[in-house]
Amino acid sequence: MKDLISLHDLTNEEVKDLLELGIKLKKEQKSGIEHHILKGKTLGMIFTKSSTRTRVSFEVGMTQLGGYPLFLSSNDIQLGRGETIYDTAKVLERFLDGIMIRTFDHQDVIDLAEYADIPVINALTDLLHPCQVLADLMTAYEHKGRLEGLKLAYIGDGNNMAHSLMYGCAKAGLDCAIATPDNYQCDSEVVANAKDDFKKSGKELIITNDPVEAIKNADVVYTDTWVSMGQEAEKAERQKIFMPYQVNGELFKHAADDAVFMHCLPAYRGYEVTEEVIDGPQSVIFDEAENRLHAQKAVMVTLMK
Repeated sequence: MKDLISLHDLTNEEVKDLLELGIKLKKEQKSGIEHHILKGKTLGMIFTKSSTRTRVSFEVGMTQLGGYPLFLSSNDIQLGRGETIYDTAKVLERFLDGIMIRTFDHQDVIDLAEYADIPVINALTDLLHPCQVLADLMTAYEHKGRLEGLKLAYIGDGNNMAHSLMYGCAKAGLDCAIATPDNYQCDSEVVANAKDDFKKSGKELIITNDPVEAIKNADVVYTDTWVSMGQEAEKAERQKIFMPYQVNGELFKHAADDAVFMHCLPAYRGYEVTEEVIDGPQSVIFDEAENRLHAQKAVMVTLMK
């Protein structure tokens, strides 16, 4: 495990180890135990996509680990303004101990990891969001006491969250159901990879257009915004198409009685989810958001220590 690009690249044991380490680091932090495991290390954080949770959680996490987080926006570096990814990677590896990147094109992360001789962490691309799913799995474990044998249902756009949730569920031993509208399905290559992962794990993957079929008896119900960054021009059309996929009280009744609700945030109440669900007693969205901090600390420790 040199980099974290995709959960598909990891073994089941590596995912388990990351989750266990995240839980351990969280307990230590809550108990006032300092864990300066990365003292003297510097993490470069490249953002071509802005974010609240990603920036704050990585900066705070690196600081808690005793290291130094260096924020690099697209206005601060030459990447994307003429300099090649190769040159950027070879320069940054001379200064830094690790690189975190949140960007649009997934190939940019792959190339950066190939050329840089230091760890690269995918903090989101248009294709995948592995750090978020590690936090999601950690949260599910905290609330359910296990992961093996649970069912997660994702309702909405076949986007980077749906992709990484499929990979994460297969690696952690959950069944997974994905419900998306026609023409908004998941990437075919990702689905093929996920099917291989589920075959190896012996768990079930359901791909459907029916949100009721997907959510039936689910232990974890998940959704995401219908309009991701860069899709603003499609907003009105998407809202109309996705309204039957809204996670509301009526749909939620089909999940298990003790199901929890998750959302990677930011959320748009009244669109992909109603207030009664996201602000209800079964919502764990803020535990989930907090766990970004601890899951990502586990990634940084594993890659950079």
